[in-house]
Amino acid sequence: MAQEKVVRRLVIKAFHIQNAVLGKDNDVTCDGKLTIHDEVLLEILKEEPAVAKIDIAIIQPGDYDRHTNAILDFIPLSTKVSGKLGEGVTHTLTGVYFMLTAIDTTGRQVARSGSPYGLLKDHVCLGKAGTPSAADYIIAFNVTLDGETSHTRNTVTAAHRACDRFCQIFRNKMKKFDGNKCTEQHEFLDKIKEAKFRVAIFKQVPGQGAMFNTHVFSHEPSGNLSGKSVIDMENVPVVLTPNQYRDGALRAM
Repeated sequence: MAQEKVVRRLVIKAFHIQNAVLGKDNDVTCDGKLTIHDEVLLEILKEEPAVAKIDIAIIQPGDYDRHTNAILDFIPLSTKVSGKLGEGVTHTLTGVYFMLTAIDTTGRQVARSGSPYGLLKDHVCLGKAGTPSAADYIIAFNVTLDGETSHTRNTVTAAHRACDRFCQIFRNKMKKFDGNKCTEQHEFLDKIKEAKFRVAIFKQVPGQGAMFNTHVFSHEPSGNLSGKSVIDMENVPVVLTPNQYRDGALRAM
């Protein structure tokens, strides 16, 4: 019988959000309450001069008959508690997603042909990998970019950074959650099986510019700020372990 060797262990602890509301501060608790406040956005705007304005709204489950600007990304909220991406302990939220959208100061949608803007219900397939379910809250993070440079790679990346700066506020609070109070816990093991075939899965990702970019190896799951663009890496092949992939090492933008 072939022997197995465990080379990495990843534990993901999920905390379900039962209520998301506008409040007096930005906070999230392990008992399922998330509050949003916009005061910190002024500081984020100072960090990102290409961003002219940020608007935040909470979309209730089922409230999809509403206009949305071009959707750049859906982002889960997860954070490393111990270890690096692909190992250790990760805390994640279920029941809520961030939705990053963008327009520019001239009124142009920051999108390529076929990009989703219009009625939200017409442009999101709910309950699929990477999209919210019909029971999830959506935190709509809408960015207005400088109209002169809104369709350049650097400016679009600034929109992602601005959203990631806001998400980090909640990640820092999630790091302090009592793991024993999680609503779900999953363990994933990267194993080597001696005398067995080794299998590699190839995934082609965007790496052309502007809206076609991918970041890898951020310090946080599905993060952006400390990630590396595959464009800057000249689109060379990158090897990810199964647990790094599960833990959000790849962020398609």
